[in-house]
Amino acid sequence: MAIHPELLEVLACPICKTPVEPVRDGAGLRCATCRRVYPVQDDIPIMLPEEATVEPEA
Repeated sequence: MAIHPELLEVLACPICKTPVEPVRDGAGLRCATCRRVYPVQDDIPIMLPEEATVEPEA
C-alpha cells in the first residue's frame, strides 16, 4: 500500500472521527475505536461507512 504518510495523518473514521491506521496486509485502514476496516483500492482509501467491514472483538 502506498498511502502517503501525510494523508494518513489527516484521515479519520467518518463514524467516530478516530484516526485510522493501515492493517497488516495493506488492504485497508482500521479504526481502533469502532473496529471498522475501510478498503484501499488502487492505493485510494474508500472511507465510506457502507464499504467498511467490522472486525469481530478479539
